[in-house]
Amino acid sequence: MQAKAHATDYRRALAQFATGVTVVTTRGGDGSPVGLTVNSFNSVSLDPPLVLWSLALKASSVAAFEGCSHYAVNVLAGHQLETAQRFATRGADRFGPGDWHEGPHGVPVLDGCVATFVALNLSRHREGDHLILVGKVVQFTAKGGYPLVFHDGRYISSAVEEPLPRALRSPWR
Repeated sequence: MQAKAHATDYRRALAQFATGVTVVTTRGGDGSPVGLTVNSFNSVSLDPPLVLWSLALKASSVAAFEGCSHYAVNVLAGHQLETAQRFATRGADRFGPGDWHEGPHGVPVLDGCVATFVALNLSRHREGDHLILVGKVVQFTAKGGYPLVFHDGRYISSAVEEPLPRALRSPWR
């Protein structure tokens, strides 16, 4: 019982870190589009341009992402809450007509996103209960706008306050 309480408290603490919301997409072995909602997306390197994200080993799409050559990370806009929920729902028809198109290397790319990164599936690492995927960005778009945010188990689709000024330099240099 103690370990379960610890895991719940740990999950609650992690939920305090606000993240953007993405949908990562690729093609399955049979060519069908595959995708899921992911908030574990990060930049790794600017030179070369590398990104990472992680996928639960129990996800039904593990084989598709382990075996694909490329995938797209679609950064959702504030108005795409329904998209985030659809791609997070097991068994849902995730790829509706008219809200995505075939992008570079044949990967599905969602329309209306604030940014999209198409990445070469560079390396995969099994750690704990997740598969960590590192990709080399081969193409990207950045339309900009307000992103969909996830914090404390809830989606946030609009900013309550004006954003603070942009950081000019990293405080960690």
